[in-house]
Formats: sequence, C-alpha cells, structure tokens
Amino acid sequence: MPQLRPVSTFSIVARDPANGDLGVATASKFLAVGAVVPYAVADIGAVATQSYANTGIGPRVVRALRAGVPLDLIDAALQATDDQIALRQYGLVDAVGRSVSFTGDGCHPWAGGVTGDGYAAQGNLLTGPEVIEALADGFEGTHGPLAERLMAALAAGDRAGGDARGRQSAALLVVRAEGGYGGLNDRYVDLRVDDDPDPVPRLRGLLSLQRLYFEKPSDDDLLALEGEVAERMLRVLRSAGFEVGAGWDEAAERSLRALAGVENLEERMTESGRVDRAVLEHLERLHGGTVVPRES
Repeated sequence: MPQLRPVSTFSIVARDPANGDLGVATASKFLAVGAVVPYAVADIGAVATQSYANTGIGPRVVRALRAGVPLDLIDAALQATDDQIALRQYGLVDAVGRSVSFTGDGCHPWAGGVTGDGYAAQGNLLTGPEVIEALADGFEGTHGPLAERLMAALAAGDRAGGDARGRQSAALLVVRAEGGYGGLNDRYVDLRVDDDPDPVPRLRGLLSLQRLYFEKPSDDDLLALEGEVAERMLRVLRSAGFEVGAGWDEAAERSLRALAGVENLEERMTESGRVDRAVLEHLERLHGGTVVPRES
C-alpha cells in the first residue's frame, strides 16, 4: 500500500429532517480536500473520511446501507476489518438521521468528534476541542436548507481555529434525488475551493453564486421595470454595450435577455416587464450602475 499523507481536517456530515437531503462540509490545510473527504448518495447516506483517509469507506458504507445493514453494525465492521483503524477518522449519517463519529487513537491531536440529531462532526490536528463544539453549535443554531446549515457550521469551526496548520481548501456536497443539473444525478450542491489562503469564505461565496444561478425567484423578489428600477437596468445595459433608448421597451427587454444569457442567469428570468432583484444587483456589480455591495 502506498504511503498516505494525513488529511488533517474538520468536517460535518448531516441529514436535513425537512426533505431528506444529505451532505458533507469540510475544510483543511490540504490541497483539494473535496477530492478525498466527502462521499454521499441521495436517500442512502453521507460519509466524511479523513486523517490517513481510507477513501474506500464511503462506497463501502453506501453498499452496506443499501443492503439494510444498521449503521452501528457498519461502524463495528469498519473498525474490525481495517488494519490501520487507529489512524482513521470518519463521520457517517444514514437516510433517517442516525449518525456515527469515529476517531482512531493514532490520529494527530487535537482529535475527536461529536454526534447530534442528524449529524456527526469530527476533526484531527485541530487547534482544540472548541472547533468541534463550534461545528456542532453552528449547525444546531442555524435554520434553513441543509447547504446553509453545513456552511454555517464550517464557518463557525473555521473561526474557532480549524486546522492547526492553517487553511488551504474547503468543500460542500449536498445530494438529493434528481437534484443535479437537469435532474440527471443527485449532486444538488457540489462546490470546492481547492487551493486558497482563506477557502471557507470563498466557498460561502460560491454557494451564494449557486443560489443566484439556479434558484427560481419568488414573487416577492420581482421588481417592475419602471421608474428608478428601469433606469438602473438601462444604465447596466448601456455599460454592457447594448444600444437602448430612454425608456423601457421591447428592445430593452431583448437586450436584458441577451445579457442574462451571457451571464448564465436564464433560470432567474421571468415574464417581460419584471426583473428579479438579485439579477439587477448582480448585473450592477458586473457592469456598473448603482453600486450594490455583495452579501458576505
């Protein structure tokens, strides 16, 4: 077996009780942690494998869950059959929210984990137990979609100290049946920052962009293209190189739809005469007009 580098990291695996989504969030002073730690299959389970990571754990756990093996027996089998189990760390959650966190006694300190209602949080080579406490508190104290709760937990762990060596990469994976692009896979959210001095805030920014590009607007977010709103959008279109008149008309509407296509905002477009507030603000950031600060 080739010599493994330890994937010293912190992670959280969880299930959303509202809709059954499963996911993993992780960060590390390690290149492309998202290529190693997270593994999840919709309606089956989610796994984080780290320390001297055994990347076969994810597929093995999913196969066992599909076969109806209880999570506690899967955990026992993993520990009984891995001759390097002392170096392993993993978190598991199944499709009904049962969870396991395991830390081998050979993991680099500080190392440990905790389980709660529908989640498991764990880490090794951390600044201290406060990182795991922050992960758990961040998850439990946040409401909303699973991706947001996982992101809040990861950010809390990062602020608490995170990986004792520093920061390099982070990843967020949420699976949902037919939740991926075109409904053809289960990758509802699959975002990674592979090499960055401050990856967790960058990952949060990517999640905001995913919501912008792929979520449908609500009626409350739609603005009539008249008055000040129309003027703001016309300034954007002129700045982007479109020839438009003084008022909102069919030519301006065609220009807006063309610009939305260039900027991958088609999912946010609605009927003529209205614009999504998020589209307007995003286009203003990209192409000038009224300066709108990006959400942190």
